[in-house]
This record gives sequence, C-alpha cells and structure tokens, in this order.
Amino acid sequence: MTINLKNFLSDKSKLSKMGEFQDLKPLDGLEVSSISADLYNNGRDDLALFYFREGANYASLTTTNSIVSETIIWNEKSNKKIIKGLLVNTKNANTFTGKQGYDGIDAVAKSLAKNLTIRESKKKEGISETVKTKDLIFASTGVIGETFPAEQISNRISDLVSKLRDDQNKLIWIKTASAIMTTDTKPKLAYEEFTFNNKIIRIAAIAKGSGMIAPNLATMLSFIFTDADIPSNLLKTLLKKAVANTFNAITVDSDQSTNDMVSIFSTRKIKIGHNRGITDPVIQKFESSLKSVCLNLAKQIVVDGEGAKKFLTIKVINAKSISSAKKIAFSVACSPLVKTAIAGEDPNWGRVIMGVGKSGEKIDKDKISIKFGDFLLAENGAPVENIDINKIREYMKWDSILIEINLNSGSDLFECFTCDFTHDYIDINADYKNST
Repeated sequence: MTINLKNFLSDKSKLSKMGEFQDLKPLDGLEVSSISADLYNNGRDDLALFYFREGANYASLTTTNSIVSETIIWNEKSNKKIIKGLLVNTKNANTFTGKQGYDGIDAVAKSLAKNLTIRESKKKEGISETVKTKDLIFASTGVIGETFPAEQISNRISDLVSKLRDDQNKLIWIKTASAIMTTDTKPKLAYEEFTFNNKIIRIAAIAKGSGMIAPNLATMLSFIFTDADIPSNLLKTLLKKAVANTFNAITVDSDQSTNDMVSIFSTRKIKIGHNRGITDPVIQKFESSLKSVCLNLAKQIVVDGEGAKKFLTIKVINAKSISSAKKIAFSVACSPLVKTAIAGEDPNWGRVIMGVGKSGEKIDKDKISIKFGDFLLAENGAPVENIDINKIREYMKWDSILIEINLNSGSDLFECFTCDFTHDYIDINADYKNST
C-alpha cells in the first residue's frame, strides 16, 4: 500500500514513485517511540527514540560544514561500532550553543542511559544490564544559536522510554518520522527488502529535510535500519557509496547545514555469514537496495523543498569526467535564476547556459546542446530554429521538469535533483524562527 506524499502532484507528473512511500515493516531487534517535550509549545511530538536492546552495528556520515552541532561533537566520543540507542530532537539544533549545549546533551545522555538501564533490569527480573552513555548517539535539528532545552528533554525521557515498542506498524513509523520534522510538510519513509537463503532481509528508513539543502548532506537527518548482520566497517563503505548519487546529489537552496547526519544501523538478526566483501553477491544485493532507499528519501526531500511546486532534474551528459559533470549540474541547479524561471514555467534556457558557464569548467560552447524534456532548444552554440513554443510551454506546466545538458566532450554523466523557488520559500524563511 502507498500513500501520496504531495497533494499537488498531478497525473502528468513523473513523480509517481518518489511522491509516495511504502509501508515499513517491523525489524527484529529494533524498538521505537516518540513523544512531545513541548519544545514547540503546541504539543506536537518532538522527540524520537530508537533502541537496540541487543546492540546494533552502526555507521554514520555527517556534514562537512566547518561549524557543527554540539550533538555531533558529543557523538564523536561514543562507541563507534556497537550502539544501543539513538535519540533525536527537533526544534533546537544545539549548534553554536557552546559549553551549555555540550553539557546539555551529556545530561540528556545520562538520563537516557539511566532510564534504559532501569527498564532492562525490570524486564530481566532484577538482573542489571547497564546502558552506558557511550552506547548512545544523538541527532538535533532546528534553530541555530538558541539555548539547548536539556532539562525540558530530560524530563520526558522516562515516558519516552516507557513507550518503546517493537511492532513498528505503519502508524508508528509515520508518527516517529513526523516527530523529527521541522519545516517539512510530510514525513519521509522508504523501504526495500530482498531474499537471501529463504530469509527476507529488510531495510527501513526515515528522513527529514526541506530547506537548507545542499550536497555533502543537507539540513537532512536520515536513519536507516536493517536486520542483515553486516559489520560496521562494511556498513560505512556501503553508506558512502549510497550517499554519493543520492543525498549528495540534491539541492534545494545550496545552503549546507551544520547538523546533517545519515546513519545506518544493523540489528544483526539475519545472519549472512562472515568475511563477505563488497563484491559478494549478497552484499551487492544489499547495496542496490540501500541505494534505492537513499534515492527514494533524497527525492522526497526535494519534492518537499520549502515552498516547492516543481521537481527539477539536471542531467549533464557526455562530459569529460564525472566531477566536471557534477560541478556543472550543481552550478545550474543552484542558480536562483534557473529555479525562479522554472517556478514561472518559463523555458529560459539562456539561464541554463549561464549556469554552465559560471561553473568554472572548461567547455566548448559550440558543442553544447540544451533540452527541456524532449524539446531541443539550443545546439552548436546557437538557438534551435522553428521550435513549437506552445508545446514547450505546456511541458513547463508539468510538476517534474528535466533539463538535459549535452557537452559532447566525453562519455561521463551526472544528474542532480532540485526544485523551483517560489514566493512561499521566502515566506517560510522570513519567519523561520517563529514557525519552527
């Protein structure tokens, strides 16, 4: 069963797959809960907890912004290979909060570790199993530079832990994904599975992201869960590969967050055997499924870009190198002039040419051709004559627009994904601190 992510998607849109998400099935070894600490002063859920009673293998990638959240700094000191839990808060980024922010997350960690230890002791009839703060990691998203509400969060930890459930039905996944949103309009979920030795291996994931979205992650949190027993070092390799053409191939506004984080967790419940490398068939199946999950979520983020009405693919083909194609693609995708033209349904390919030129890449302008959808608008350094402008304008009304840039200078390609700029983007960000 699938449900629509964006109610403005039309039949003529090409977003049918990215505009929907699947039901996520339960993963053995994972428990989840969400609750309100009333950080928004309106009662919405703003805390989410993911707990691995028997521990989980783990790998994470974070922003390359030189200024990062105190939460990310705190995580650097955690156990890197096996963890027990992840706590996510929204509303407050815990960035540029100094000692107060770092000490605050440390206090929350101690409260969480204590409550999880108490819970496990009760479940095992008095047999104590200590959960340590180093077994926990955290993620924060929201406004930068505001006092981290450590006490407000800590006061709700006991209830958050008591609500942990392992059934993870559709409503629980949606509720949990909603608890990590900021300016997002919809929760973002994705799921893949495949069979190995008559066992079903599952990958379930959620994400948040809508604005401050650019490569090298974005204002994006994404958490991916699998029951396949894959070691942490291999998870890290697979995650890096999956991110390259998914989360690192999107932009909404070219601004890179201080809090970006994508993490993958293995509950180790489905044994696939030891010493499996990146070329092993089962690992390759897993990698393919992981990439599908990441691409699904990445596109959902772009679809839900702040104020967005159109999804835009920039595809650069026949480039001299992948890096050159990527640089040119993002030069066009990040252009406010291109994005506002798309919002206005104006096939202004001149702005695309401008974006190609400002990329800094060496190109031969007499070899370039530009297509909007199937419509060739420019080639060989000049406009195409006798184009059917009415058909092109009809295409520009679509919710999904493809711009193809053929450099005719090599054989490499790269495509990135972005959205249009509408006045709604200005409205959202002009009042961001009051609306989040």
